[in-house]
Amino acid sequence: MSFYIGVDGGGTKTYYALFDEKKNIIADFKTAGSNHENLGGSFDEAADILWDGVHGLLEKAGKTLEDVDFSLMGLAGVDHPFQHDAIYSRLETKGLRRFEIFNDGFIVVKAGSISGAAIGLNNGTGTCCNAVDSTGRMLQLAGLGDYSGDMGNGHWIATMAYRSIYDDVFLGIRPTKMTAYYYSHFDLKTREDFLSAVSAFESDDAEDHIRTLIDAFFAGLEDNDEVCLDILEQMSERSARLIAAHAAQLRFDGEEIEVVLSGSILTKLPSGRYLDAIREKVAAYSDRKFTFIKLSVPPVMGCINWIMQEYV
Repeated sequence: MSFYIGVDGGGTKTYYALFDEKKNIIADFKTAGSNHENLGGSFDEAADILWDGVHGLLEKAGKTLEDVDFSLMGLAGVDHPFQHDAIYSRLETKGLRRFEIFNDGFIVVKAGSISGAAIGLNNGTGTCCNAVDSTGRMLQLAGLGDYSGDMGNGHWIATMAYRSIYDDVFLGIRPTKMTAYYYSHFDLKTREDFLSAVSAFESDDAEDHIRTLIDAFFAGLEDNDEVCLDILEQMSERSARLIAAHAAQLRFDGEEIEVVLSGSILTKLPSGRYLDAIREKVAAYSDRKFTFIKLSVPPVMGCINWIMQEYV
């Protein structure tokens, strides 16, 4: 019996799965996020988390590294060759063998694509748009935060929502229904209460505030709030441009190009209007036809699919 390890490393958590040769998950394990960009110890700390996580998985399964034929990791923050090499060399020094590392956006493609060649759009904590074409060529767009103009992810939406409420409350630029939603959720009474709430983004309550701002945005969108519609226009425009750029730069055989959608914004929240806007804009920017697929399996399944396709 052969065994394989898949790792989906994100900014807030890392998920490990041990697979058998029939792609069954026989054990799984979770640790803290392994994106080196979010860690004080950078690559060294990321490698420590991954190494400990692999051993935690194996201990849970009653296996050792000698039982593992191959491991494949999809890691957030691995956007350039030097980042790949930095993590790879540290894990190799620790004793990991027969493994490969890719950006986590690529395992989304492998997890959700039917043909094996597709574009993957991820709007989760961050944004990335990765593709593997029909020749096997790989390309990543976005993933560098503000530097690559990333939009549509949770932190970006929350920032835009907070800024819009600030502009409403303090500058009187344009009213938005997000203001009442946010005030009501946290029982804010004055604009000074709202201003002090910004400190929550550096506290243990950060996720609650971020999620509330995201919910306020989608609620406002449902009510046709003009500010929310403007935010929607920006994020759908950027996402459509990313998809169209992949279609123009890579080769995709067949009549339609698959677009795999992942991340909580696209798969867990009421994002129907967002997806409709993306479809409309992509049709204007590309003469190709597209089929959109919401990822319905854990991204880590892309690891075992990839292993079976290329490393066995």
